[in-house]
Amino acid sequence: MAGKLDEVFGFHENALRLRAQRQQLLASNIANADTPHYKAKDMDFGKAMQSALLQGRNASQAAGSLSQTNTSHLSGELSAQLPNTFLRKATQNNLDGNTVDMDVERNEFVQNAMHYEADVSFAQSEIKGLLSVIQG
Repeated sequence: MAGKLDEVFGFHENALRLRAQRQQLLASNIANADTPHYKAKDMDFGKAMQSALLQGRNASQAAGSLSQTNTSHLSGELSAQLPNTFLRKATQNNLDGNTVDMDVERNEFVQNAMHYEADVSFAQSEIKGLLSVIQG
């Protein structure tokens, strides 16, 4: 039974986690809009989702398989948490080398937030459907 629930909610869990990570990237871009030489980052959500779903199917390749053996070692979590990130190409030339375009960032931020809310709604409808089956 637990395997079926993981199947049902695994997709939504991955989608919400990746949307939240993308939102953090976009917020970081907005926060660094005036930082000289800052390069805007983004995430390819489709590729990241495919990668997360494949990792879910292959339990031996689950995320977080790296272990920190010494407190002075880097955890390796950043690369595991931010799959398929890339530097966004500059849409306008800035003298300070910053590639953040606030119009693009705001639009992407709002669009990602709407997708996040839709993913939450889909997960809620799955839960409601399961509750109606359980309750009869």
